[in-house]
Amino acid sequence: MHSDVVASRSAEHRDSRESRTGGGPQLDAVSLAIIEQLQEDGRRPYAAIGKAVGLSEAAVRQRVQKLLDQGVMQIVAVTDPLTVGFRRQAMVGVNVEGDVESVADALTAMSECEYVVMTAGSFDLMVEIVCEDDDHLLDVINRRIRAVPGVRSTESFVYLRLKKQTYMWGTR
Repeated sequence: MHSDVVASRSAEHRDSRESRTGGGPQLDAVSLAIIEQLQEDGRRPYAAIGKAVGLSEAAVRQRVQKLLDQGVMQIVAVTDPLTVGFRRQAMVGVNVEGDVESVADALTAMSECEYVVMTAGSFDLMVEIVCEDDDHLLDVINRRIRAVPGVRSTESFVYLRLKKQTYMWGTR
């Protein structure tokens, strides 16, 4: 298990993406540099970050707390699901009739749905699911996702092996 900063992908943290258009938190070069430092190592001491970005340890601590409070980033332990009891992962493409946003909100509320994104293309939504086993996956797809009002169809892509998972995309 290791710790990384994960730029949140959920709708509740939409503000950080809106900053480019003036709708959310404005991130200066120092805040972006702090984020990059934490993406490299989410456990990096504030003193070391301060040295790299030209701030005191206390100033870095305040900036990090502000970034967390604003939903710009999260500091989380990223695990390998297999090692913590989740033996089945899948990406599920979902086609929706009607309001995509309401279906996305319903799926976001399901604990097994780790990633929900509205898309353009063959599917209206792509949903990453993490489950204990095949029976659990079947239950989530068949009894819960397909039961959401507005879900027209699903297509499942079961993961055989995870080859790469990083959150080191930096900042812009």
